[in-house]
Amino acid sequence: MQELTQTETPYTALGFYHKISQLRADTWNALKRDLGQLVRLEDEGRAKNLIKAVDVKLTRLEIIEDYHAFPSKEDFRHLWALFDRAEYGLLEKVVKRLVRALISESYRRRQVDLSETDADAEDLETLDALTQLRRGHPASSSSAQPYFELLIVDNLSAPEEEVVREAFHSMRRPEDRFVYDVVTVRSFEDALIAVLVNPNIQACLIRYEFPYKSKYNLSALRSYLEGISEQSLEQKSEAERSILLSSMIHELRPEIDQFLVTSGDVEATASRDIRHFNRIFYRETDYIEQHHTILRAIDNRYRTPFFDALREYSKKPTGVFHAMPISRGKSITRSHWAGQMIDFYGINIFLAETSATSGGLDSLLQPYGPIKKAQEYAARAFGARQTFFVTNGTSTANKIVVQALVKPRDIVLIDRDCHKSHHYGMVLAGAHVSYLDSYPLDDYSMYGAVPLHEIKKTLLGYKRSGQLHKVKMLLLTNCTFDGVVYNVRRVMEECLAIKPDLVFLWDEAWFAFAGFNPTYRPRTAMHAARTLRDRYRSESYREEYEAWKAEFDALDPDDDATWLERRLMPDPDTVRIRSYATHSTHKTLTSLRQGSMIHIWDQDYRQKVEAPFHEAYMTHTSTSPNYQIIASLDVGRMQAEMEGFELVHAQVEAALSLREQLYTHPLLQKYFRVLINKDMVPLEYRESGVETFYDPVTGWNKMEEAWANDEFVVDPSRITIAIGATGIDGDTFKNEYLMNKYGIQINKTSRNTVLFMTNIGTSRGAIAYLLDVLIKLAKEFEYRWEESSRPERKIIENRVHSLTCELPPLPDFSRFHDAFRPVADSQTPEGDIRRAYFLSYDEENTEYLRFDNGELQAQMRDGRDVVSASFVIPYPPGFPVLVPGQVVSEEILYFLQALDVTEIHGYRPELGLLVFTEEALADPPLG
Repeated sequence: MQELTQTETPYTALGFYHKISQLRADTWNALKRDLGQLVRLEDEGRAKNLIKAVDVKLTRLEIIEDYHAFPSKEDFRHLWALFDRAEYGLLEKVVKRLVRALISESYRRRQVDLSETDADAEDLETLDALTQLRRGHPASSSSAQPYFELLIVDNLSAPEEEVVREAFHSMRRPEDRFVYDVVTVRSFEDALIAVLVNPNIQACLIRYEFPYKSKYNLSALRSYLEGISEQSLEQKSEAERSILLSSMIHELRPEIDQFLVTSGDVEATASRDIRHFNRIFYRETDYIEQHHTILRAIDNRYRTPFFDALREYSKKPTGVFHAMPISRGKSITRSHWAGQMIDFYGINIFLAETSATSGGLDSLLQPYGPIKKAQEYAARAFGARQTFFVTNGTSTANKIVVQALVKPRDIVLIDRDCHKSHHYGMVLAGAHVSYLDSYPLDDYSMYGAVPLHEIKKTLLGYKRSGQLHKVKMLLLTNCTFDGVVYNVRRVMEECLAIKPDLVFLWDEAWFAFAGFNPTYRPRTAMHAARTLRDRYRSESYREEYEAWKAEFDALDPDDDATWLERRLMPDPDTVRIRSYATHSTHKTLTSLRQGSMIHIWDQDYRQKVEAPFHEAYMTHTSTSPNYQIIASLDVGRMQAEMEGFELVHAQVEAALSLREQLYTHPLLQKYFRVLINKDMVPLEYRESGVETFYDPVTGWNKMEEAWANDEFVVDPSRITIAIGATGIDGDTFKNEYLMNKYGIQINKTSRNTVLFMTNIGTSRGAIAYLLDVLIKLAKEFEYRWEESSRPERKIIENRVHSLTCELPPLPDFSRFHDAFRPVADSQTPEGDIRRAYFLSYDEENTEYLRFDNGELQAQMRDGRDVVSASFVIPYPPGFPVLVPGQVVSEEILYFLQALDVTEIHGYRPELGLLVFTEEALADPPLG
C-alpha cells in the first residue's frame, strides 16, 4: 500500500467534515458490495477494475479511520495484508464483520477481534445486530456502559501507539461506569480534524512534542488555522504549543475534557493560562491516575441531578396526604375505568408525579438542591453565566426576561415580525415600543431579518433627540422561523459603540441546538457575549480601539454617514455585556413539550437584575411545575453535552443530503425550488458573495466562509421550498397533500412556500421517505398536466401565475397614532402599546369597520386616521400585521385583502377590523 501524502489525497470531501459520517458508512457498504462481486466474478477484466475500486475505497477509509478507535490501525494492517495477498474471500468476511460491528455498534460493548473468522464470531456479530434492531436503537439499553473515545496527541511510532492503547485497556474494570477506547494522532492538524470528524471523542490527552502538519489535505481547517503557520508553531515551546492546541479544541468542541501530560517543569506550566485543561499530569506513565481522572470528568457531564433525584423518589414508599390524587398513580391504579393511562404511559410517569419539594426533590421557584445543580450544569453546557428552567414554554420565558429588565416607559427596539409573546410582553411591561422592519422577501411572502444599518439608524435617532438614555433593550429573533441568522457578535459590538449599556434579548427559540456545532456556535448569544467580554478585556483590543478612535474623531460626528457607513467599536472602559437568550429546548433538543430555558450573560445581573428577575420569574412560573418537564430538560442538557456535537452534525448532514437531491433531481426541480442564500439574503448583506453553499462540481464547500463573514446567513437545516409552480398554495399543500395523504408534518408555510426542518431526531430513512413523497407528488402534477383539457390547463396556469407573480408586497410598520405616542411631535417612532391595548377594553372606545365592502377605505379617503384596537395576526405569516394603537395604512389593507388564508387572529370577517372610535382618540387616558 502506498503512503498517502497531502497531494495524493483521492477524496477531497474529506477536507469538508459536514458529510464525513455518511461518507464513512456509505464507503464501507460499497467496499463490502465490491468485495462480494469480486469473490464471485470470473471475468478477469472486470476483476481488475474491482480490485482497483477496492484499493481506492480501502485507501479512502484508512484516512477516515485514522481518527477513530474502531477499526484500529492494527485492524487496518490486517485488512491490507489480506488485500496484498489477494485473499479476497477472507477479506470479504472480515469486512462484513466490521460493517456489522459498526451498524450494531457492538464495538461499544465488547472487544471486536477482526482476526477471528470462525462461524461463532460471525454469529455473535449477527446476533448483536439483530438485538439492537429489536431494541430500536443501540443506546436503548440502559444497562450498557456508555462508550466514548479518548484522543491522545503525541508523535508516537506504531509500536508505541499499541503500547499506550494497551496500557489504557488494562486499566478497565467491570465496575467502571463508562468504557472507552483510544485514538492516537501525531500532529496539531490531525488533533483538530479528529475532534471534527469523530463525535465519539469526549476526552483529550495532549502529550509531549508533536509536529504541526498532517500528512493529509485538511482543507476544512483553513478557517480555524488563520494566523497559524508551521514555522510559527515550531518556534513555540512545548507548553505554548499544547496550550494553543487546547484553546482551539475548546473553540471547536468546548464539551471535551482536556488533560495535559508534560515531562518538563510542571509547576511552571501550571502557572500559565491553562484554563481549558482539567488537569496537568507529570510524565505519561501514571495511567491509573489518568484513567480515574478521565472517568471522573466524563461522569461530571453525564450526571442528571434532578432526573436522578426524581427516579430515586419514585422508588420510595410514601404516604400521600397532599394535593394530586394522581400522585404515585393512586387515582389510576384504583380505578376501574382509567387504567388505559397506565397501559399507554407506563407506571413510572405516575410514580414520579408529585407536589413534593422535599424528600430529595427541589422547588423550581427557589431551588437549593438538584434543580439548582441541574440549572448550573445547563449554564455550563450552553455557555451562560446563569440558566433558568421554564416549564410553560418560551412565550413565558420571553415575558419573564422583558418584565425583569423593562420598566414602564422604557424604550425597547424590537423586530416587528417577532413572535407574538414579545408584543404581549411589551403590553405587560408598559414599554414604549419602537418597531424595526425586517427586509422583505415579497416573492415568497416572508420577511428576512432587521439590517444592522436600520438598527444603528434608529439608535442614532434617539441619540440625536436626547432620548438614548431611555432606550433599554434591543430584542431580535435569532434565528428566524425561516432560518435567517444574525451576525450576533457584530450587532452587539456596533450597537454597544452607540449605547454601551444596551441590553440584548435574543429570541433563540429555534436555535437551542446551535451551541453544539462549531460553525453555528459563534452566532449564538451566549458565545458572542463571552467572546466580546474577553475581547474588550485584552490589551490588543485597547490598542485597536485607540487607533480606530483617533480615525473616527477626525470625522464629522454629526454626519450620520460617519456612524452608519463604517464599522463601530465600543469603548472598553464603558462597555457592559448584557445578553439574554431564550431557548425552546423542546423544539430543537430533547425535552418534553413546553420545556424551555433562559440563559443569561449579564455583567450587571448581580447588581441590577437579580431581584427583579426573581420577581418576574415568580410572577410567571407556576407553583405546581411539571417535574417531568424539568427532568426532561435535565436529560436534554446531558445529552447535548455528551452527544450534541454528533447529533447536530447528523442533523446538518441530513439537511445537506436532502438539499443536494432537491438541487439536482430534474423532476423535483420542475415543481419544488429550494431557496438558497441569494434568494433569502440580498447581496448587500452577503459580504462573502456566496450565493449557495452547494455547487454540483465542488460540493458543500462555502458554508464556513459565509457564516464567518456575512451579516445574515441561512441555516441549511431549514429547507424552504417554493411550490408556486405546482399551482397549490402553501396551506393546502401542507394539509391536503403532505399530512392527509402521506402523514408528513410541517409547521411553517407562506402563500407559495413550505418549510421542512431537520432536527436531531431526523434519520436518513426519514429523508428518503420525504424525497419519495415529493417525487410521487411531482409525478402526480406531471400526470395532472398531461391529462388536463385545455380549459383545465388554463386554470392551472392561472393558479401558478397567481402564486408566482401576483404576490402582494409585504407592508412595513406604519406608525403609532399620536394619541399613543409619548410626545406627539417627536421625531422618534416609539408608541405606548399598553395604553392602546387597555383602552380597547371599554366597548364604547371601539367599533368594527369592514374593508371587504370598502367601508374602511371610504373613511380613510375622507381623512380619518383608522387605528387598530387589537392585534391582527394572519397565519401565515404568523406575526402581527397590526398592533393596538397602529394606524392602518393602504399597504396593510392591500396585503390583508390579497391574503388567501382562513386564519386571521383578531379579525372577524362578518364584522371587520376592531378600531378605535375618533372620540376615544381625541382624549385617551394617560398611561
